[in-house]
Amino acid sequence: MAMNNRTDRHSDFAKLSKQQAMQLGTCQTSTFNFKMPSQLKPSCHSTQLKVAPLRTGKCVDSSAMSVGRYAVIRFGWLIALAAFYLMFNSVVAEAPAFGVTDSSGSEADYYRIVAIATPQTATDSRDPNWKPADDGIALEVSGIAILDDHRVAVSIRKGEVWILDHAYDESPDKVTFHQFASALHEPLGLLKWKDSLVTVQRTEMTRMVDLDGDEVADLYETLATGWGVSGNYHEYAYGPQADRDGNLWLTLNIGMGFKGDERSRRVTDPVLNVSQSLWRGWAMKREPDGNLVPVCAGMRSPSGIGTNAEGDLFYTDQQGNWVATNALHHLREGVFFHHPESLASMSQPGSTIHDVTNIPGGLPYPEALKQFPAMRPPAVWFPYKKAGQSTTDIVLDHSGGKFGPFANQLFVGEFTQAAMNRVFLEKVDGEYQGACFPFRRGFASAVLRMEQGIDGSLFVGLTNRGWSSLGTASYGLQRLVWTGVTPFEILEMRAKPDGFELQFTTPVELSTASDPNSYAMNSYTYLYHKAYGSDEIQKKPLTIDRAIVASDGLSVRLYTSGLRPHFVHELDARGVRGIHGQPLLHSNAFYTLNAIPKMDPQPTAD
Repeated sequence: MAMNNRTDRHSDFAKLSKQQAMQLGTCQTSTFNFKMPSQLKPSCHSTQLKVAPLRTGKCVDSSAMSVGRYAVIRFGWLIALAAFYLMFNSVVAEAPAFGVTDSSGSEADYYRIVAIATPQTATDSRDPNWKPADDGIALEVSGIAILDDHRVAVSIRKGEVWILDHAYDESPDKVTFHQFASALHEPLGLLKWKDSLVTVQRTEMTRMVDLDGDEVADLYETLATGWGVSGNYHEYAYGPQADRDGNLWLTLNIGMGFKGDERSRRVTDPVLNVSQSLWRGWAMKREPDGNLVPVCAGMRSPSGIGTNAEGDLFYTDQQGNWVATNALHHLREGVFFHHPESLASMSQPGSTIHDVTNIPGGLPYPEALKQFPAMRPPAVWFPYKKAGQSTTDIVLDHSGGKFGPFANQLFVGEFTQAAMNRVFLEKVDGEYQGACFPFRRGFASAVLRMEQGIDGSLFVGLTNRGWSSLGTASYGLQRLVWTGVTPFEILEMRAKPDGFELQFTTPVELSTASDPNSYAMNSYTYLYHKAYGSDEIQKKPLTIDRAIVASDGLSVRLYTSGLRPHFVHELDARGVRGIHGQPLLHSNAFYTLNAIPKMDPQPTAD
């Protein structure tokens, strides 16, 4: 049940000592699905506090731990031995990313990770009695909003919003934390909107406003509500994301494994006989006049929402039942994506999808699209494990070059592998399609939220409670910074009627780039079925017939036959070298070919 519009004034907050502040990590319930308090009030507050996280400094690239005096004495010989080993070998070990060749350098040479806070917990991420670290705020970042060139706001999973000052500083010791809002119910997004911050809680979209200038929210206003909540653990709500028309979008998980009274709080479509809570598995938007309207359906776990440079909205979905592998989809009205249980709301007033009478499961995806006209393909598939295991947030590089050579491309967070992938999109026959590329691994925990700062760097919010991920921490906040050195990468992969065109960030070496044997390609698709995920099916190798290098060395045309619509076309260009003999930093690309471009008409003689 949604909360009512409300105004709460919080005042007379005592300043907390550093020791008190360090206890904030356990001041509220530590489970992800806590119940909303009967009275909305802050459980802990401060007007200005500074927290020294356990793990600070640059993570992965040059990790530094703040070690207590006791630990230095107790384990000093181990530290000395480790330091001697690093000095002797003159390297910092780092797990290579998929497609990385060692001689091309490491990802850290081009994009370094700066840790703001990455503490470890004493319990496993899946422990039902999970507890946060005891040395600071439980910074399980669930939303990020850029305030200016020195402050960012973050929401955290236990229901608070904090403002971080000096967030861009290279030394995390200078970062201060100030609580802006509290007593929220599982906020999973944050947006700076007009004079306020807006989040989507489990039951509503909420606007938080500081009325008296003390950087503490005085007004909590319900902007939108009206979707179903049964009490099921999997009914997450994400957002908001603003579009070019002033709408605020949100996406809603479907519920899973309903028990007891949860079943009675669902709606059922009488034709398909599927049940879910109202509008679960849908994207909805709050219009400028305040109306909340359903837009499109078929989502399973749509944890990321973002826009491209043209202002079109996209969401990410995660592999599971009815979802073959992780995917990026273009949001628009009346479209269905994957999951048929979302159609439980199809017969409800306001639905934009109608007259679906059958779900053609158990088919290869291209055939399912033919038999299911309402279903639209993803813009990009992320092949499982090759390009992540659990996609999350979407962020556009709108920095104009401050973040390197990938301006106007999308970056997609990866939960399980604690990583980030890159996406290039193009439109063919009115439908988005494109390629995903490995980009950066080595974050301290699961990547859930990302936002681009004023300086072009990416703030990366981390949390892995409830699931497992790579990394050394359970949660935290890091920043990804371009070093100013351009990596040798495939910048773009464009579809052509008879192959693909590759654009590179720096010039290629002619002899290797023009050799067809420098490339390998194959294609495959997936099964559309009720089971969890899908293997790659109908695999087929493609022969590269010719590789023609442009005169500037920045592009290569690959000619091949046997392109197949609605198949992933996987490229390995590990034989290509740059003009200095270096291999590609990432040699793999995965292109989702929804449509083969038509051949340009030949000019006719007069």
